Amino acid sequence: MTTMGVAPVTPVRTPLAVTRGAVKTMRPRQWVKNVLVFAAPFVGGDLLTPGIVPDLLVAFIAFSLAASGVYLVNDAQDVAADRAHPTKRLRPIAAGIVAPRLAIGVAVVLLVAALAVSLLASVHLLVVLAIYAAVQLSYCFWLKHQAVLDIVIVASGFLLRAIAGGAATGIPLSQWFLLVAGFGSLFMVAGKRYAEMMLAERTGAKVRRALENYTASYLRFVWALSATVTIMMYCLWAFDIGQEQHNQTWSVISIVPFVIAVLRYAVDVDRGNGGEPEEIALGDRVLQVLALVWVGTLAVAVYGG
Repeated sequence: MTTMGVAPVTPVRTPLAVTRGAVKTMRPRQWVKNVLVFAAPFVGGDLLTPGIVPDLLVAFIAFSLAASGVYLVNDAQDVAADRAHPTKRLRPIAAGIVAPRLAIGVAVVLLVAALAVSLLASVHLLVVLAIYAAVQLSYCFWLKHQAVLDIVIVASGFLLRAIAGGAATGIPLSQWFLLVAGFGSLFMVAGKRYAEMMLAERTGAKVRRALENYTASYLRFVWALSATVTIMMYCLWAFDIGQEQHNQTWSVISIVPFVIAVLRYAVDVDRGNGGEPEEIALGDRVLQVLALVWVGTLAVAVYGG
């Protein structure tokens, strides 16, 4: 006689399945975040300087390896909580396809490889990458359940990627660039947390411990505040770029697609669909068009003179 309910499914752990599971846990789709290493040289007008692009590709590869190592550690640490989540339970480690110990071993290899690769560009990139790894691992092991600290640490991951472009190439970063990158990162992360809270309310899923210390109104406050500062700093930055490049018309025009893109992203977040920024970036065609228009107008402003 069989019992009522769904019988647990024994995961298939063939070498091929484990390999695929490990690669999936590395989340190659999220490597799109690492294009931020190109941001500083691009807006600084140095992207076409000989020798810049190879160093940026080194930074991109190093951060991709490091980020994948952090994802493996994070999923290995969160295996119990992920199994109680409506979607995260399907992750390879939570589903029992990849053993946590194996994930940690692969993570160590990836993190060491990332540090070694970063040296191909500069010692400064190595320092930035080491800080990124240390901060993100502290998040995985200790700080992810601390309200406010968790969103700040996740936001710092985006900011450090942007800083890495300057570190790899020796390009100084302006105060406007750092402010836009910093508050823009906070905007995306606060939206991600808000979407997670909306998902929990819709499905009844157990929320992460840090979210228990938040309210939807608080996250909307952080989200709105960071969006406001991001737009304000970008506008000031655009006028500053125009004065430096003597091409103020196009730098000011770039404000229009930038602001519309922020508002478009906010629509997705407000619907509770902003759980992963890269999913919005890869799935929203209008947002992609706005991004291309923005990059195009900014390129004319910086390189057109």
